[in-house]
Amino acid sequence: MARKVSTHEVSQHSCDDDIWIVVNGRVYDVTGFAPEHPGGAKIIYQFAGRDASQTYNSTHSPSLINDLDDHSIGELDTSTITEEWSREEEPPKALNSADRAYQKPALEDILNLDDFEQVAMNTLSPKSWAYNSGAANDNFTRDANRSFFRDIWFRPAIMRDVSVVNTKSTLFGCDLDIPVYISPVGAAKTVCEDGELALTRGTATSGIAYCISTMASYPLSEILDATSKQAFYQLYINKDRPKTEALIRQAQNSGKVKALFVTADLPVMSKREADERTKPDGNTVLISVTQDSNPGGKKSAGLSKSNSAMIDSTLNWNDLKWLRNITDIPILVKGIQRAEDALIAMQVGCDGIVISNHGGRAADTAPPAILILLEIHRYCPEIFGEMKVLVDGGFRRGSDIVKAICLGASAVGLGRPFQYAVGYGQEGVEHAVELIKEEIRTSMQLVGMTDLMRDASPTYINTAKVEQWMPPNYPSGPKSFMRRLLKL
Repeated sequence: MARKVSTHEVSQHSCDDDIWIVVNGRVYDVTGFAPEHPGGAKIIYQFAGRDASQTYNSTHSPSLINDLDDHSIGELDTSTITEEWSREEEPPKALNSADRAYQKPALEDILNLDDFEQVAMNTLSPKSWAYNSGAANDNFTRDANRSFFRDIWFRPAIMRDVSVVNTKSTLFGCDLDIPVYISPVGAAKTVCEDGELALTRGTATSGIAYCISTMASYPLSEILDATSKQAFYQLYINKDRPKTEALIRQAQNSGKVKALFVTADLPVMSKREADERTKPDGNTVLISVTQDSNPGGKKSAGLSKSNSAMIDSTLNWNDLKWLRNITDIPILVKGIQRAEDALIAMQVGCDGIVISNHGGRAADTAPPAILILLEIHRYCPEIFGEMKVLVDGGFRRGSDIVKAICLGASAVGLGRPFQYAVGYGQEGVEHAVELIKEEIRTSMQLVGMTDLMRDASPTYINTAKVEQWMPPNYPSGPKSFMRRLLKL
């Protein structure tokens, strides 16, 4: 029978070297865990000797705490709870005082993906908004990802009978209504209670795919249980390689994961100032027992940085052989930002690539994703016939997606827009997909396409305005480029 622990006894353990906390009715000794806590030790000390349930549940799946069962003291004796002790817990602060008058619009009044972002900006806690909206350093790459679409112009073809259009495609065995997937963002529970569960359920009814993040709020097993039939899995390689192998096997054994996206553009965590400046609040990560970290004692780290210490910075092209020996699931390298690496990925036998700069969260002033797609199309077009080429970063309109397909992309990923949409739960995800579907169909009809994956080609777009930003060290064209690659 579990030991009953009084609130008075819990309160006695509130020192830096002796910390007990209560989570969902159970008492845990986290003295040794606090310095290694991914969210920084400060948040642990904040709840020392107190009940941390509200803050924990605002970010995590209830089952994650089970991994600390070895540290359990017993069950809280609820008969000893006093009004004074209960009052000590600080509830999540979803809105600041300036935002209290904001009225969240009805879902039917959301007309585009930017509307979801506006709602998120007015309803998320400061810490959640900083994490989800922010990027690296000065946000130049984040903003350029989007702005470059304005300089790629359509070349509409008229009188083509566009009364019926087809947007369907297939990707690694997944049947898609549109060539779109939800890019991995992580920590979706900072936006919505159901977090990643709502995201994967929303894709199941909407005809797109969801790419599950290694940094998800819920365990992979729970997300896969909520997944009806198909998903992708984004993989950070852990310094403890057996942990990565276990996740891969779990993904493969489910039969639902159709491709692995191996993230390669973030060997170390970038500087994300908005995230680091914002102090912990009700939506701050409390305990993330699936990652290893040592953020440095009591120093409060940003949500992104504190969850990144497990990433293996030794990852290199030779590791793809190790991954291939573990699984036969298609492997894509995520984070391609130059044509040379796209060619290497093809030469080493990758099943595909994901052109991505991490939504501007990796190296700031890295080129916008659509420009890299154009660079690959220009200097090594043979890649498109050998493997799948996916792209994410800055996509907000159906017309953006059509432009990427015209440049050879097999599918397009959207991350932040769905992270904002899930603020409305599963219904928000479904509504966001419908908005994108309608915009894709309309764009196709207005430029003269009837079958997106068949008809799309560079003849439908004019990229002259962005070509000035192509890499300047390829003056002699593709042949010179290939000679340079052979010297690498």
